[in-house]
Amino acid sequence: MNDLKTIKIIKKTMPAVVSIILSKNVDDLKKELGGGKFGKKNITIPEDKITSDGTVEIGGGSGFFVDASGIVLTNKHVIAESNVTYKVTTDGEKTFDAELVARDPINDVAILKIENTGGERFPFLKLGDSSNLDLGQTVLAIGNALGIFKNTVSMGIISGLSRSVKAKPDPQKPAQEMRGLIQTDAAINPGNSGGPLVDAAGRVIGINAAVVAGAQNINFAIPINTAKRDVQDLKKFGRIRRPLLGIRYVVLDDDVSRTMHLALDHGVYVTKEHPMDEAVISGSPASLAGIRERDIIVTWNGKPIRNDSVQELLENSNVGDEVKLKIVRNGKEFETNVTLTERK
Repeated sequence: MNDLKTIKIIKKTMPAVVSIILSKNVDDLKKELGGGKFGKKNITIPEDKITSDGTVEIGGGSGFFVDASGIVLTNKHVIAESNVTYKVTTDGEKTFDAELVARDPINDVAILKIENTGGERFPFLKLGDSSNLDLGQTVLAIGNALGIFKNTVSMGIISGLSRSVKAKPDPQKPAQEMRGLIQTDAAINPGNSGGPLVDAAGRVIGINAAVVAGAQNINFAIPINTAKRDVQDLKKFGRIRRPLLGIRYVVLDDDVSRTMHLALDHGVYVTKEHPMDEAVISGSPASLAGIRERDIIVTWNGKPIRNDSVQELLENSNVGDEVKLKIVRNGKEFETNVTLTERK
């Protein structure tokens, strides 16, 4: 990508990139900071940090418009705090109140909507296709780096595809495996999270999401096709709909099978992660289909499951789909049909 083309894309993209600000009522914040076993009872918050409406800025990140009416895509972990208000500041330095309208229950994606009482039309970005990416492809990452340096642009290439990492999209919940990520060496910093990763045509191919602590030039973005589906769900149903199977499991490979003394080296093994968990969630589609703990699911609609997580398989399924599963139980195979319901 030559300099003139890069500059053209940046000028085209930048107006649609926003800063997201999270604020909390000062009294609520004092209670939170002062509560708990080790909390301090007398919390002092500097007056210059308190706004005229009695709130304190506690965090934020980046996002971008995907609709002229003011729909903003960002990361779920950017807006994970509870009891907060949201404001969105545009490239033109206008600030709007915003409402959280949807969180993806599986992926690190969230959607905000501007409270656009004036009927303003916003510049928005076109969403590309993250299923057709190549290693070495040039990309640009744009966002509010470190929450300080607004409109920061970094350039790099796609370094890897379909990566898996353990991360905590929600600081209040345990780490979860994030799969199918785009790896890039374009610099992503705290505050960049939620900003767009764009290709040489200025189309969004990912949402900047994570960095590897202690590493250099290893950063990750969520493929945009996941978020496209979320936006479509929101417009059609007023919420994000994701299909549910209802099991806890581990993905089998040679090492896992050897460690767990299992005969099969592929498929997903239905097992609880913690003694208090259910391996098969009561009342779920899996439960109704007769799936039990220690079953191994080896095919999904006739396709062998090899290094696939159930999450990835569900990403390509819809609520209401009937899925044929082949199960191995105590060395014997059988098939069962499962009708996927909506994840709550």
